[in-house]
Amino acid sequence: MKFRELGIEGLIEVTPQLHGDPRGMFTEWYRFDRLAEVVGHPLRLAQANLSVSSRGVVRGIHFADVPRGQAKYVTCVRGAVLDVIVDLRVGSPTFGRWEGVRLDDTDRRAVYIPEGLGHGFCALSDDATLSYLCSETYNPTGEHSVHPLDPDLGIEWPADTPLLSARDEAAPSLADAIATGLLPEYDACREFTRSLNTEQG
Repeated sequence: MKFRELGIEGLIEVTPQLHGDPRGMFTEWYRFDRLAEVVGHPLRLAQANLSVSSRGVVRGIHFADVPRGQAKYVTCVRGAVLDVIVDLRVGSPTFGRWEGVRLDDTDRRAVYIPEGLGHGFCALSDDATLSYLCSETYNPTGEHSVHPLDPDLGIEWPADTPLLSARDEAAPSLADAIATGLLPEYDACREFTRSLNTEQG
Protein backbone atom coordinates (compact mmCIF):
# COMPACT_ATOMS: atom_id res chain seq x y z
CA MET A 1 0.00 0.00 0.00
CA LYS A 2 1.46 3.32 -1.10
CA PHE A 3 0.43 6.77 0.16
CA ARG A 4 0.96 9.94 -1.86
CA GLU A 5 0.27 13.43 -0.54
CA LEU A 6 -1.43 15.53 -3.20
CA GLY A 7 -1.25 19.28 -3.74
CA ILE A 8 -3.87 20.15 -1.10
CA GLU A 9 -2.77 19.84 2.52
CA GLY A 10 -4.10 16.65 4.13
CA LEU A 11 -5.34 15.07 0.90
CA ILE A 12 -3.87 11.59 0.39
CA GLU A 13 -4.02 9.22 -2.57
CA VAL A 14 -3.78 5.55 -1.59
CA THR A 15 -2.64 2.85 -4.03
CA PRO A 16 -3.13 -0.68 -2.74
CA GLN A 17 -1.11 -3.71 -3.74
CA LEU A 18 -3.18 -6.06 -5.91
CA HIS A 19 -2.73 -9.82 -5.64
CA GLY A 20 -4.12 -11.68 -8.64
CA ASP A 21 -4.16 -15.29 -9.81
CA PRO A 22 -6.43 -17.43 -12.03
CA ARG A 23 -9.12 -17.32 -9.32
CA GLY A 24 -9.38 -13.52 -9.32
CA MET A 25 -7.92 -10.72 -7.19
CA PHE A 26 -7.43 -9.75 -3.55
CA THR A 27 -6.34 -6.44 -2.04
CA GLU A 28 -6.32 -4.57 1.26
CA TRP A 29 -8.03 -1.34 0.26
CA TYR A 30 -8.04 0.14 3.77
CA ARG A 31 -5.67 -0.24 6.71
CA PHE A 32 -6.43 1.92 9.75
CA ASP A 33 -2.90 1.55 11.14
CA ARG A 34 -1.13 2.50 7.91
CA LEU A 35 -3.40 5.48 7.32
CA ALA A 36 -2.96 6.64 10.93
CA GLU A 37 0.82 6.66 10.45
CA VAL A 38 0.39 9.07 7.53
CA VAL A 39 -2.32 11.43 8.86
CA GLY A 40 -1.43 11.33 12.56
CA HIS A 41 -4.59 9.68 13.90
CA PRO A 42 -6.88 6.75 13.10
CA LEU A 43 -9.92 7.42 10.94
CA ARG A 44 -12.96 7.15 13.20
CA LEU A 45 -15.43 4.89 11.39
CA ALA A 46 -18.94 6.20 12.10
CA GLN A 47 -20.76 5.52 8.82
CA ALA A 48 -20.25 3.71 5.50
CA ASN A 49 -21.99 4.87 2.31
CA LEU A 50 -22.48 3.35 -1.13
CA SER A 51 -23.26 5.56 -4.12
CA VAL A 52 -24.26 4.29 -7.59
CA SER A 53 -24.32 6.70 -10.54
CA SER A 54 -24.96 6.63 -14.28
CA ARG A 55 -22.36 7.88 -16.75
CA GLY A 56 -22.21 11.69 -16.81
CA VAL A 57 -23.68 12.18 -13.33
CA VAL A 58 -21.86 14.83 -11.28
CA ARG A 59 -22.31 14.83 -7.50
CA GLY A 60 -20.97 17.55 -5.19
CA ILE A 61 -19.29 19.68 -4.20
CA HIS A 62 -20.27 18.63 -0.66
CA PHE A 63 -18.69 19.54 2.68
CA ALA A 64 -19.53 19.64 6.38
CA ASP A 65 -19.17 22.18 9.18
CA VAL A 66 -15.92 22.04 11.17
CA PRO A 67 -15.93 21.05 13.95
CA ARG A 68 -16.66 18.16 13.70
CA GLY A 69 -16.68 17.92 9.94
CA GLN A 70 -16.62 14.60 8.12
CA ALA A 71 -13.41 12.97 6.91
CA LYS A 72 -13.89 10.44 4.11
CA TYR A 73 -12.01 7.48 2.69
CA VAL A 74 -13.36 6.87 -0.80
CA THR A 75 -12.82 4.13 -3.37
CA CYS A 76 -14.59 2.96 -6.53
CA VAL A 77 -15.67 -0.68 -6.32
CA ARG A 78 -17.32 -0.82 -9.76
CA GLY A 79 -16.69 1.17 -12.94
CA ALA A 80 -14.79 4.47 -12.86
CA VAL A 81 -15.13 8.06 -11.66
CA LEU A 82 -13.15 11.25 -11.66
CA ASP A 83 -13.07 12.05 -7.96
CA VAL A 84 -12.73 15.78 -7.30
CA ILE A 85 -11.61 17.42 -4.08
CA VAL A 86 -11.74 21.19 -3.52
CA ASP A 87 -10.00 23.17 -0.78
CA LEU A 88 -12.85 25.16 0.76
CA ARG A 89 -10.96 26.18 3.92
CA VAL A 90 -10.98 29.97 4.05
CA GLY A 91 -7.42 31.15 4.69
CA SER A 92 -5.75 28.03 3.29
CA PRO A 93 -2.77 28.63 0.97
CA THR A 94 -4.57 26.50 -1.64
CA PHE A 95 -8.09 27.86 -1.08
CA GLY A 96 -10.28 27.31 -4.14
CA ARG A 97 -7.87 24.81 -5.71
CA TRP A 98 -9.17 21.45 -6.89
CA GLU A 99 -7.55 18.07 -7.48
CA GLY A 100 -8.91 15.24 -9.62
CA VAL A 101 -8.09 11.57 -9.05
CA ARG A 102 -9.34 8.74 -11.22
CA LEU A 103 -10.79 5.98 -9.06
CA ASP A 104 -11.74 2.72 -10.77
CA ASP A 105 -12.13 -1.03 -10.37
CA THR A 106 -8.79 -1.69 -12.10
CA ASP A 107 -6.16 0.12 -10.00
CA ARG A 108 -8.41 0.19 -6.89
CA ARG A 109 -6.97 3.49 -5.66
CA ALA A 110 -8.61 5.38 -2.81
CA VAL A 111 -8.45 8.94 -1.49
CA TYR A 112 -8.42 10.17 2.09
CA ILE A 113 -10.24 13.50 2.37
CA PRO A 114 -9.82 15.34 5.68
CA GLU A 115 -12.33 17.63 7.35
CA GLY A 116 -12.91 20.98 5.63
CA LEU A 117 -12.37 19.87 2.04
CA GLY A 118 -15.19 19.69 -0.49
CA HIS A 119 -15.85 16.45 -2.34
CA GLY A 120 -17.56 15.52 -5.58
CA PHE A 121 -17.18 13.21 -8.55
CA CYS A 122 -18.20 12.54 -12.13
CA ALA A 123 -19.22 9.02 -13.17
CA LEU A 124 -17.15 7.85 -16.14
CA SER A 125 -19.15 4.63 -16.57
CA ASP A 126 -22.67 3.38 -15.98
CA ASP A 127 -23.30 1.97 -12.53
CA ALA A 128 -20.16 3.61 -11.18
CA THR A 129 -20.16 2.60 -7.53
CA LEU A 130 -18.32 4.47 -4.79
CA SER A 131 -17.79 3.25 -1.25
CA TYR A 132 -17.20 5.86 1.47
CA LEU A 133 -15.94 5.36 4.99
CA CYS A 134 -16.90 8.42 7.06
CA SER A 135 -15.64 9.74 10.39
CA GLU A 136 -19.04 11.13 11.39
CA THR A 137 -22.66 10.24 10.72
CA TYR A 138 -24.71 12.35 8.32
CA ASN A 139 -25.82 15.64 9.86
CA PRO A 140 -28.35 17.38 7.59
CA THR A 141 -28.04 20.73 9.38
CA GLY A 142 -24.25 20.69 9.10
CA GLU A 143 -23.94 19.51 5.49
CA HIS A 144 -23.53 22.02 2.65
CA SER A 145 -22.75 22.30 -1.06
CA VAL A 146 -20.98 24.59 -3.50
CA HIS A 147 -22.16 24.52 -7.12
CA PRO A 148 -19.96 22.06 -9.03
CA LEU A 149 -20.19 24.03 -12.28
CA ASP A 150 -19.19 27.36 -10.73
CA PRO A 151 -16.73 28.96 -13.19
CA ASP A 152 -14.73 30.35 -10.26
CA LEU A 153 -13.83 26.77 -9.36
CA GLY A 154 -13.09 25.91 -12.98
CA ILE A 155 -13.44 22.17 -12.50
CA GLU A 156 -12.87 20.31 -15.77
CA TRP A 157 -15.66 17.76 -15.55
CA PRO A 158 -15.38 14.98 -18.17
CA ALA A 159 -19.06 15.18 -19.17
CA ASP A 160 -20.63 17.09 -22.06
CA THR A 161 -23.87 17.66 -20.16
CA PRO A 162 -23.36 16.95 -16.45
CA LEU A 163 -26.45 15.57 -14.72
CA LEU A 164 -26.94 17.17 -11.29
CA SER A 165 -29.36 16.60 -8.44
CA ALA A 166 -31.85 19.36 -7.59
CA ARG A 167 -29.84 20.02 -4.43
CA ASP A 168 -26.58 20.49 -6.29
CA GLU A 169 -28.26 22.55 -9.02
CA ALA A 170 -29.44 24.97 -6.33
CA ALA A 171 -26.12 25.13 -4.48
CA PRO A 172 -24.51 28.55 -4.00
CA SER A 173 -21.48 29.72 -5.92
CA LEU A 174 -18.10 29.87 -4.20
CA ALA A 175 -18.41 33.66 -3.95
CA ASP A 176 -21.84 33.41 -2.31
CA ALA A 177 -20.61 30.72 0.09
CA ILE A 178 -17.74 33.03 1.12
CA ALA A 179 -20.03 36.05 1.50
CA THR A 180 -22.50 34.20 3.73
CA GLY A 181 -19.83 32.63 5.95
CA LEU A 182 -20.80 29.11 4.92
CA LEU A 183 -17.27 27.78 4.43
CA PRO A 184 -15.00 26.32 7.13
CA GLU A 185 -12.01 28.30 8.38
CA TYR A 186 -8.54 26.92 7.70
CA ASP A 187 -7.32 27.62 11.25
CA ALA A 188 -10.38 25.89 12.75
CA CYS A 189 -9.75 22.84 10.56
CA ARG A 190 -6.09 22.67 11.57
CA GLU A 191 -7.00 23.03 15.24
CA PHE A 192 -9.55 20.24 14.92
CA THR A 193 -6.94 17.98 13.28
CA ARG A 194 -4.49 18.78 16.09
CA SER A 195 -7.14 17.80 18.64
CA LEU A 196 -7.55 14.42 16.92
CA ASN A 197 -3.79 13.89 16.94
CA THR A 198 -3.68 14.77 20.66
CA GLU A 199 -6.48 12.34 21.47
CA GLN A 200 -4.40 9.55 19.95
CA GLY A 201 -1.05 10.78 21.32
